[in-house]
Amino acid sequence: MGRPISPLSQASSTTPYRTARPRWWHRGRRTGGPPLRLRPRRSRWAWFTWTLVTLLVLVALVCAGGAWLYVSSGRQLQHVDALGEYAGRPAAGKGTNWLLVGTDSRTALTPQQREELHVGNNEVQNTDTIMVLHSGEHGPTLVSLPRDSYVPIPGHGSRKINEAYADGGPKLLTRTVEQATGLRIDRYAEVNFLGFVQVVDALDGVRLCLDAPLKDEKSGADFPAGCRRMSGAEALAFVRARYADPEGDLGRVKRQRQLLGAVADEMAAPSVLLDPDRLTRVRDASLAALLVDEGADLARLLDMGWSMKQIAGGGGTATTVPVHRPGVMVSGVGSVLPWDENGARELFEALRHDDRIPTSGTK
Repeated sequence: MGRPISPLSQASSTTPYRTARPRWWHRGRRTGGPPLRLRPRRSRWAWFTWTLVTLLVLVALVCAGGAWLYVSSGRQLQHVDALGEYAGRPAAGKGTNWLLVGTDSRTALTPQQREELHVGNNEVQNTDTIMVLHSGEHGPTLVSLPRDSYVPIPGHGSRKINEAYADGGPKLLTRTVEQATGLRIDRYAEVNFLGFVQVVDALDGVRLCLDAPLKDEKSGADFPAGCRRMSGAEALAFVRARYADPEGDLGRVKRQRQLLGAVADEMAAPSVLLDPDRLTRVRDASLAALLVDEGADLARLLDMGWSMKQIAGGGGTATTVPVHRPGVMVSGVGSVLPWDENGARELFEALRHDDRIPTSGTK
């Protein structure tokens, strides 16, 4: 009787060679290299799991930081009584209307700051900047109302629109704008001289471009043509210049829109948003400078900021209310800007119905 055949020998004699070895061994043999050692699947899943857990932790930390920033910012928000009901108030239209105001209040300025900013000792509080920001279906629209606009101020007769703030504060200014435009103002935001300067400085300046040199002794502006990064004091001088501008107040409102766009663009830059220290500094300066109506919260404020960012990026429309004849002299009032009645009515009617605004007569 012959020797019994072992199972291994039988397999080797009756089964092709490649099936008698693990597949990984044959892959190594076929390529001429040493047998491959496959990493156990458990290790790969462990790596994936720890990566996922790490990402989730990072997201949670970012969300927690964002929530803390949101809550703490809401606590710093300052409110003012700016809106109110009265007989004949315009009905609510479509979309949301913000009244954006820049005041020339100097009460908080030191003598040194007054000198640096080229502002006098006049304590009368007027408004250097008045704009209506409309947000609706067709994107945001920013309309500048020149400070010398000649409109009726309730209880004070027809005067320059910027005097409404001096006569009755935010509430009278809001009512004046509502009655002059036919728009119901839903939200109100106000920034003063010093606060504006501090916001720009917290951003480490903003980049502004001039097509022609700008020199105005009264505002302190003295800039060559071209692009440059301006500090808070320089930006204020840039935006307040009007006496050396051939367009006067109309030229100034264009620079106001340019500066607001530059500030909004800078605030949304990664160099601010991704730097916690800088973001906190900018946030604190902005909230210290800002007053909003009593119904406004941080969510609405962020919506407004996003609209301004869109306009700065060319995703919205910026214009000025059409005027009839610039530089009209009125006894006891001075040089004023009467609105073009037909052009202004068409503009504000379009905003009230959230239609696209007419392009003729606006710029």
